[in-house]
Amino acid sequence: MTTLETAARPVEILLVEDNPADARLVRETLKDGRMETNLTVARDGVEAIERLADAEHYRPDLILLDLNLPRKNGLEVLEEIKQHESLRSIPVIVMTTSESDQDILRAYNLHANAFITKPVDLDQFTEVVRKTEDFWFTIVRHPLRRG
Repeated sequence: MTTLETAARPVEILLVEDNPADARLVRETLKDGRMETNLTVARDGVEAIERLADAEHYRPDLILLDLNLPRKNGLEVLEEIKQHESLRSIPVIVMTTSESDQDILRAYNLHANAFITKPVDLDQFTEVVRKTEDFWFTIVRHPLRRG
């Protein structure tokens, strides 16, 4: 696959988020973004791991991961992703309401690629999503994405 073919296909993003309002806001922000994206939403940690287990049919280019999730929390999901050889190269951005130093340290110790505290303000939240998309897909270099 050439670089142009890689860049031409939509960016696959897995959003692991149990708050429907936050998921809707991320979806709307990405829809209006500069890049074509396919956003898949997992509403809890177990659903996220199940989606990622189907690597033959689904492999996101980026994972946006909330920490406060039902059934399996975000740190448990992060740990499982980073322990799995075929998943660990997928960038994982923790995006949560937590400002806890302990959560930040634990996320980075589990090899999160970034930790973002979600702004409460709607405009700031939208701006964070836009800047995240811009940074991770126009500035950062990734291993070749499968197409």
